[in-house]
Amino acid sequence: MNEENQQPVLFETIATQDGHQIGTMTLNDPKALNALSVDMCKLMVEQLEEWASDDSIVAVMLKGSSEKAFCAGGNIRKLYDSMVENPPLPNPYAVEFFQNEYSLYRQMHFYQKPLILWGNSIVMGGGMGLMAMCSHRIVTETTRFAMPEITIGLYPDATGSWFLAQMPAKVGLFLGLTGANCNAKDAIFTSLAEYAVASSEYDKVIEALVNANWMAYFTDKHGADNVNLHDIASQALANIHHIEHLADSNLMTHFDTIQAVVNKGSVHDIDKALRDKKFANVNGETDKWLSKAVDTYTHGCPVTAALTFEIFERASKLSLEQVLYMEMNASLHCVNYPDFREGVRALLIDKDKSPKWSKTLNECDARYIQSHLASAFPDSEHPFEAWLGSDSLSAKLAKLAV
Repeated sequence: MNEENQQPVLFETIATQDGHQIGTMTLNDPKALNALSVDMCKLMVEQLEEWASDDSIVAVMLKGSSEKAFCAGGNIRKLYDSMVENPPLPNPYAVEFFQNEYSLYRQMHFYQKPLILWGNSIVMGGGMGLMAMCSHRIVTETTRFAMPEITIGLYPDATGSWFLAQMPAKVGLFLGLTGANCNAKDAIFTSLAEYAVASSEYDKVIEALVNANWMAYFTDKHGADNVNLHDIASQALANIHHIEHLADSNLMTHFDTIQAVVNKGSVHDIDKALRDKKFANVNGETDKWLSKAVDTYTHGCPVTAALTFEIFERASKLSLEQVLYMEMNASLHCVNYPDFREGVRALLIDKDKSPKWSKTLNECDARYIQSHLASAFPDSEHPFEAWLGSDSLSAKLAKLAV
């Protein structure tokens, strides 16, 4: 393997039939299931910035190098090592890690050209952030997505606070609390994907994009038809979209059951309902999918459950930039508190899968949970401070819309 192919992200361009280019970004750490690293984020930010100003690039495709996973989350081994060293708040490496990751998500969210995701196989944690920030998401029969942070004592970050709150009827709260494993139809149901094809049809996707009429945008750039690159990408992908090969959505199948739980009231009320043996009982039999979700929840971190509930209540009222500001604080406090370190140790380091959580749910008082959301930086030194005011991209877009 040459040195170029050993880079953590591979960049290429594919020529279209009308003389333009489609950029491709391939996450390239298959041994780690393409888990996001600081270097990956930096490389993607730089390349996306370059392609944004290149008129020959009409769209960008994001995919993983492994058939096993698009992206299985964040690469947190080095982050764990920094937690063991126990530096004062804010942990310097954690700041670097989350600042680069969250800045990439923001850039993708506001990107002016189509960002197309090949969401094949495992998509978790940080991979879910990439998925949520793309404008066009393609799933297959192998797609498996989840936000399983409750198993490691973190919380659904990586824009999870934002996209879980956008899901219909509090389904996102259930996913955040249980880390439930979902499929392609679940992704479409929760607006995390728009298109589906077979996992063997990647070349067909590329062919559809190559043959799209991108020139229509440039010939009608100021015309009455109001053609834009996103519409052209949508038309191309809609022509190959099909779902007959996909398994039924678990979220739709169990929608009423989930609704009955997430609308119970407080996190303590939801906790009681999830622990009720009747929850996973469907027509007199234990449902495997619901049972696994409950098992993940009951063995998960109580602080994560309380924090996830608190953030979910807040996030629905916030812009993406405001959510990322909040997530930066929450993530750094999680690094500073004991449960995240203990969860990573139990799952990934010692692999005993027996974490000793610091608190029960009853011990998670409001003051302790809200302390996770306080600024982790001295006054005005938060790296995302500018994202809250009139200079935020959200504010600028709102002004343009008036």
